[in-house]
Amino acid sequence: MKDLHRRQTVSGLHHFLYGFNGVVIFLIAGFMDITQKKIVQSMAARSFVEPLSSVPWPSQQILLGAVCAFGCLFGLSYVYREGKIRNFTVKYSLIVFEIIFCVLVMRSINMAYDGVVLLVVADLVQGYEGKNQKILLVMAMLALYIIANYNLAALQMKIVPIEAYFSYYTPMVQGVLKAVCNIFTSLNLVIFVLYMTMLVQSQQREKERIKSLNAQLNAANAQLRTYAFEVERMAETRERNRLAREIHDTLGHALTGIAAGIDACIATLDAAPDFTREQLKKIRETAKNGITDVRRSVKKLRPDVLEKLSLPDALHQMSREFDASTGMRIVWIKEIWPPSLREDEEVVVYRIIQEGLTNANRHGHAAKVEISVSLQDEGLEIILQDNGIGCTDISPGFGLRHMQERIALLKGQLFYANQEGFQIKAVIPIGGQHYDKSGYRR
Repeated sequence: MKDLHRRQTVSGLHHFLYGFNGVVIFLIAGFMDITQKKIVQSMAARSFVEPLSSVPWPSQQILLGAVCAFGCLFGLSYVYREGKIRNFTVKYSLIVFEIIFCVLVMRSINMAYDGVVLLVVADLVQGYEGKNQKILLVMAMLALYIIANYNLAALQMKIVPIEAYFSYYTPMVQGVLKAVCNIFTSLNLVIFVLYMTMLVQSQQREKERIKSLNAQLNAANAQLRTYAFEVERMAETRERNRLAREIHDTLGHALTGIAAGIDACIATLDAAPDFTREQLKKIRETAKNGITDVRRSVKKLRPDVLEKLSLPDALHQMSREFDASTGMRIVWIKEIWPPSLREDEEVVVYRIIQEGLTNANRHGHAAKVEISVSLQDEGLEIILQDNGIGCTDISPGFGLRHMQERIALLKGQLFYANQEGFQIKAVIPIGGQHYDKSGYRR
């Protein structure tokens, strides 16, 4: 807010400087116009012209020339300051034209007032940018100084000095007129110095503000790079954990079924070779499915069976294959599915049941597992109850931790308990919706 107020103050001083000089130019040109008319009316034109080295311009031409030239100077200054011109050729062409019209203004009033030079200097300083333009700035100021110096300019231009106009009046009036001219020059210089002081202070504060913003930006960039690194590392960790869960669920499930099936084959190899042969075929299918699943997991895809079948059909196929390869009986006692599930939800449900069956066989040595799927107020509820040896001291292993991680991604909950064997219960909010028990959204 302070910076905006400061810029507005500097801009206001600049306009005031132009306004003050405009009034002075108009008053001087008007004074010359009126004086010449009085000289003509008093029949003193001959005595006025005789001591002069040149004939003065017509009175109307003096006033009109001064006003028009100053108007053009102000217009060029406005375009230069407010036009936001980036093309250096156009920008400095405007400055050249400003200098030309500055000379025309002073020539129109016979070099009686050189304060307009400070207007061009103010524009030059305000538009100054960088070290490469220092030479141009110095040359332009030097040229303006030479033009403004009456003694040097008088050698090139035949002018009528303002003192010739003063001489028409009485000595007392002449003193007043000279004093007024000096006051105009002094006031113009005071306004110019004040403007330059404010402008330099404003530019310095602007540079400090930009420097501070750059420092903040660099600090923010460094912090963002740190955050980006942390996010990338966290993403890598999440991806490693995801792949670890996928490989554990797929490969662990398949190897558990294969190991159990081979144990059965060893036990029946001599007594029932035909049964053993059929069992080995089932084990081979389980191994093939496991390999396919592992490949899918590594490629960050869903289980292969979910690409081909619906979730209920895929789960039934998995349970039949696991039942056939391990001999563990799997019973679906209840199934109520929601109308639709997202792909990530289907994967989580599939992996939970898959891991639950694997744990029941590997750790619980269960002969039977009952599976229940139903819709509750909290979401989809999945219960796996086995009749295995249970566990008196439940310590979550790799499989249970992965179940918890998967369910947590969906804002669900996992419960497990040693209850007539071992029970796992998962509750998953489906798509952020609640359902009634018939399977429809409430």
